[in-house]
Amino acid sequence: MQKRKLGNSNLEVSALGLGCMGMTFSYAPFPEKKDSIAVIRAAVERGVTFFDTAEVYGPFNNEELVGEALEPFRGQVAIATKFGFDINPDGSRGARPTNSLPEHIKQAVEGSLKRLKTDVIDLYYQHRVDPDVPIEDVAGAVKALIAEGKVKHFGMSEAAATTIRRAHAVQPVTALQSEYSLWYRTPEDEVIPTLEELGIGFVPYSPLGKGFLTGKMDENTTFDKTDIRSSIPRFTPEARIANQALVDLLGKIAAQKKATPAQIALAWLLAQKPWIVPIPGTTKLHRLEENIGAAALELSADDLKQIESAAAEIKVEGARYPEAIEKMTGR
Repeated sequence: MQKRKLGNSNLEVSALGLGCMGMTFSYAPFPEKKDSIAVIRAAVERGVTFFDTAEVYGPFNNEELVGEALEPFRGQVAIATKFGFDINPDGSRGARPTNSLPEHIKQAVEGSLKRLKTDVIDLYYQHRVDPDVPIEDVAGAVKALIAEGKVKHFGMSEAAATTIRRAHAVQPVTALQSEYSLWYRTPEDEVIPTLEELGIGFVPYSPLGKGFLTGKMDENTTFDKTDIRSSIPRFTPEARIANQALVDLLGKIAAQKKATPAQIALAWLLAQKPWIVPIPGTTKLHRLEENIGAAALELSADDLKQIESAAAEIKVEGARYPEAIEKMTGR
């Protein structure tokens, strides 16, 4: 597996990471813990060195899973986790939607360190921008944690370009994690140019469009009511029929390359910038191996031009999130 550096930082990770959220959160029904541990460890054996979790996934049990799975490999891998939702120590939700008060961050990091079975967090993201706390205060709180040796790198998630600039002026931001794929390209407008200017890495989540870009679902696919996709406008049967054109495009390129649509979608992301590290999630070993295969797939300038011109003709239907969740992004 090739390595990539996240921006100007010295954080070097595998070109593809593993998003672990779906093992305990959002995509029910969930696999047994032992099976998830086996997939995480299989990823390490295949060269993956970058693993993503968050305290809110569960809450807490995703960090516990990742901590247990990676304990034997701790010196070989980088773990990213996140703070910023209002979660009480007992796992109940607090009164506010988000909470990035410095004292709350200080409390949150201790819980994450314990659950991850580590003495330092490699990359600590603010999960969502908190409109009630100046971003300078958040960056300052993480800067203090870095000085204490509890955190190595500061990250942000779904933040707007101006907010990234303000935070970066206080504590250099190593990486931004936001949704980015062939079916959600908004970061190209302002965020990616800002990251390039400031030397910040980009970690796209949902790089396979929450599974849609794999070509493994159609308008007849059903989702468990606890599966986040059951409430997402982009996953209504009507939207899936309209958005099938994007999957057909990926399938056409995949056939030319003797690859899969998922591999083309990931290879397209990797080709955009050398400091982009997608984190596809999966609970299945064969999907893990398929995704890893994308890192070795070369898309030529002509391939990229073909994808670009065809994608420009396709209008993706449906919002990527329900309105209440979308309001928490891009701030």
